[in-house]
Amino acid sequence: MLFISILSLITAKAVNIIKINHIHFTRISFIILLYSGALSLNALYIQSIGSGIGIYNGLFHINHITQLMEIIMFTVGGVILLTWPLINNTTTLSEGEIKGDKYSTNYSILVLFSILGSSLLISSFDLISIYLSIELQSFGLYVLATLYRDSESSTKAGLKYFLLGGLSSSIILLGSGIIYSYTGITNLESLYLLNSITNQEYIIQGLNLGIIIIFIGFLFKIAAAPLHNWSPDVYDEVPTIVTTWLTIIPKIAILILFLELQNNLGIISINNSIITELLGSTLIKNLLLISSLLSLIIGSLLGLAQIKIKRLLAYSTISHIGFILLALAINTEQSIDSFIFYIIQYTITNLNIFLIVLALSYKLKTINLQINNEPNKDINYISEFKGLFTSNPLLCICLAMSLFSMAGVPPLVGFFSKQFVLYSALENGYYFISIIAIILSVISASYYLQIIKNIYQLNDNNELQSLNNNSSPLDRDKTEILSNVHSYIISVLSLFILLFFLKPSILLNSTQLLALSLFFN
Repeated sequence: MLFISILSLITAKAVNIIKINHIHFTRISFIILLYSGALSLNALYIQSIGSGIGIYNGLFHINHITQLMEIIMFTVGGVILLTWPLINNTTTLSEGEIKGDKYSTNYSILVLFSILGSSLLISSFDLISIYLSIELQSFGLYVLATLYRDSESSTKAGLKYFLLGGLSSSIILLGSGIIYSYTGITNLESLYLLNSITNQEYIIQGLNLGIIIIFIGFLFKIAAAPLHNWSPDVYDEVPTIVTTWLTIIPKIAILILFLELQNNLGIISINNSIITELLGSTLIKNLLLISSLLSLIIGSLLGLAQIKIKRLLAYSTISHIGFILLALAINTEQSIDSFIFYIIQYTITNLNIFLIVLALSYKLKTINLQINNEPNKDINYISEFKGLFTSNPLLCICLAMSLFSMAGVPPLVGFFSKQFVLYSALENGYYFISIIAIILSVISASYYLQIIKNIYQLNDNNELQSLNNNSSPLDRDKTEILSNVHSYIISVLSLFILLFFLKPSILLNSTQLLALSLFFN
């Protein structure tokens, strides 16, 4: 479905027989993702999907978790597409004309390419399909990062992302090559069977080495510490609408792949008793725990020194990756339940924060391609939030609420996600890392409070009024406007974050059933 739609859109853009408005491309892409999500939802009713179904000769393997995450990715992808800025141009028509940015066409097609790779990645069950899927996802992201060709910072960020992303892909390919050289097979199920029947030590060592290298490559992709250095620079320099995509969709796909690999190549335990031991179990667990601890420390402490909003949110993401990896490393029914719930909560909260930042940018900034040669002007510094509450109180309240949720303040949804992860860690004896996580979570709350402080602080200099007074008529005529759909999405996400505690059973029961399906097939 996605592949045929992408080909159709590329053909329509290349042939250009029928003039399709930029904004129509965005809406068509949203409908494609919506329909793809409906198809994934329909697949959940297949009776045999509970134990998993192998497709395309075993290259892919679908189950309840992969289908649910596909639905979430398609929904989030459609939401991000709908928030692309509209442009109000009153220079050509006296009554005003609303149209889409010229970059939205390329953005829509690249988003579909990237989400196709993500969709294939979470269902991959072969080293070959894993590598091809991660490359399909990554190539879309590389081009997205350089979408604004006239922006020097965007081009620099895209080049950095491409070089370091290519390095991590090479690491993944190296690990896959090592496994194939020792075993001659690439299918994950075959690797499991080989490990269970072979007693040749050199084969086991080769498998362990290859798996560890693959995990390192994927940790690089999700910017988990200590392989995180590229993410703050890239997220800060690309446009905010692109950063929104980079911080959510690729991470969901790779984390779900981690879950599949952990359950097939790690250890599975029920009630703290090991029932089977697979490839590289101890090494994988230790690798995830070390990366989790470093991500918590680096994401919490280095975020304190940031003065730019997207760099701060990048370190916030690294800190949350630490909680997610901790839940994954424990690998019990309860921890996998908290793992899935944390991913869903992180996706909703992080998406809402970026949508609000985008909305505030549309309110404050003007587009002036002809004069400034800048296709996108975003809020870059935390100080730019100063005094925004007086002009946009509802948006600022929603932003403060989302930031409090990120910090883990009860009774918001972010508090429950951290509580579940820490409870599962304490129950399984991970006392040291749990105490560290609690302390660092309190420390990280201070940089969220820094943003909230600026929002509610009075703006004595009145820079916004000065900006409007000094701007040219062309600047004032050609401005980004906030659509009704954008406002509605922010409202729905904010209400979920605020009122989750009133009816938590729907989501919690779903994640618990998904976790149990992995252990009792």
